[in-house]
Amino acid sequence: MSMGEHYGIRGEFRLYDARFRGVAPPNGFVEKLYTGARWAEGPVYFPAGDFLLFSDIPNNRILRWVPDGAGPGCVVEFRKPSDFTNGNTRDGKGRLLSCEHGTRCVSRTEHDGRRTVIASSFQGKKLNSPNDLVAGPDGALWFSDPTYGILSDYEGYTAEPEYGGRYVFRVDPASGRVDAAATDFVQPNGLAFSPDGKRLYIADSGASHDPGGPRHIRSFEVEEGRLRGGEVFATVDTGIPDGLRVDALGNVWTSAGDGVHCFTPRGELLGKILIPEPVANLEFGGPRGNRLFITATTSLYACYLAVSGAGAHAPRPG
Repeated sequence: MSMGEHYGIRGEFRLYDARFRGVAPPNGFVEKLYTGARWAEGPVYFPAGDFLLFSDIPNNRILRWVPDGAGPGCVVEFRKPSDFTNGNTRDGKGRLLSCEHGTRCVSRTEHDGRRTVIASSFQGKKLNSPNDLVAGPDGALWFSDPTYGILSDYEGYTAEPEYGGRYVFRVDPASGRVDAAATDFVQPNGLAFSPDGKRLYIADSGASHDPGGPRHIRSFEVEEGRLRGGEVFATVDTGIPDGLRVDALGNVWTSAGDGVHCFTPRGELLGKILIPEPVANLEFGGPRGNRLFITATTSLYACYLAVSGAGAHAPRPG
């Protein structure tokens, strides 16, 4: 098959390497589950309830999708106002963790609905606008802090940066201390750990406001809570990388302007899932962990894959 040839039931997969067939089956296709958002972001799946939460940032709300068994599912408002929440994830106890542009903080929603602020400042100065976050294997929380939420009143509130940078931070699980883990990004964005937790991938979407800026993903070694390395792992050829996820084989799936791009652990492009709207973020979910949920501008999409997300291995009969 020639490079970049389409396949799948509706031709929504584009093959660049024959190995892509092993993770995106030829009988697969993309479903549109919902439309009506202004800028869909931050999907997080909760296996205990088989539902997905995702942000609609400019509309200041978090939406909840649940399957209905007969169609694309049902979407209702989960939280409004949401303080212009962007990225979301779960912690080890199944609680919702969120990046709030409006309050310029990272928060946790307790099981009883109470909201706890996890991080709101660095060295006595306000954060910019926390964007995306991931929980590490040791319980530490890592989050990116670009300036997108304070650039205008569209996704937050216009304000000046206070600490003078755009950092990636680590929140210590024991003390709650907020430390700068990486300080050399133009606009740090999505984060995801390798399956063994020894490597952290971080997107730099600096090209969003500067055509000459970065549109790549960097790869760091994680050692005792510190980052080492930071070489460019992969560059997207359309749009910018935003949110990203890693599958059980270590492949990196990232958002891009034309859909979702899949890279091997060595940074080789395997293929793409073509989406008719620019993609902001994605999440593995479903009962077997092999359904890829995709937030793309106004809509929520999904497709089934032949691989599950890292840490979400398919259950087997006992």
